[in-house]
Amino acid sequence: MRGCSDMLNKTERSVFLAPPLKGSPVTTIAASPGISQTASALRRLYFVRFAFAIVWAGVTIATAKEIGPLAVTLFVLYPLFDVGAAIYDLRSTRATGSPNLLYVNIAVSLLAAVGVGVASSSGIPAVLRVWGAWAVVAGLVQLVVGVTRRKMGGQWPMIISGGISVLAGGSFIASASAADPSLTNAAGYAIPGAIFFLIAAIRLGRAAKGN
Repeated sequence: MRGCSDMLNKTERSVFLAPPLKGSPVTTIAASPGISQTASALRRLYFVRFAFAIVWAGVTIATAKEIGPLAVTLFVLYPLFDVGAAIYDLRSTRATGSPNLLYVNIAVSLLAAVGVGVASSSGIPAVLRVWGAWAVVAGLVQLVVGVTRRKMGGQWPMIISGGISVLAGGSFIASASAADPSLTNAAGYAIPGAIFFLIAAIRLGRAAKGN
């Protein structure tokens, strides 16, 4: 009887101590919660970014016909909000390996906020050049980050939005040399981005539920 008992104990220890095989159900179950939580956090972020961008665009378009204190404040606020969103994104995606490009996004958006404030004293063309340069770099970051996360789902809108941001940034820089430059188009730049954030948030619903 004792021999049988020892054999059972050894069998139990081998069952509990044996590592799970690669690709086994145990590994899959352990990985799913991390992806689900990340998708859920990004989904909330995208909904907030959609709402903010729509409201910001509406207010800014109505006040950006000339470069006044309110218009300057709004143009400084947008990249600062982008900084906050990137920080939230960074903290929420640590479990799934958040890309280091988010740190670049934070630094560039901070520089853009300061740059817009400084450029506002030189007039609309200077603001458009700073805004355009920021849109190009931020768009590239968004595109690359979206590519690295494409397996999660819901990232194609972010990839497309990043590409559009690069093109829009180039057009802002070019329009700075126009005879009568305006900030209205720069303010309208937020609307397509808002729509893509909404689409991405909706598409992330499946991943957020762990399906």
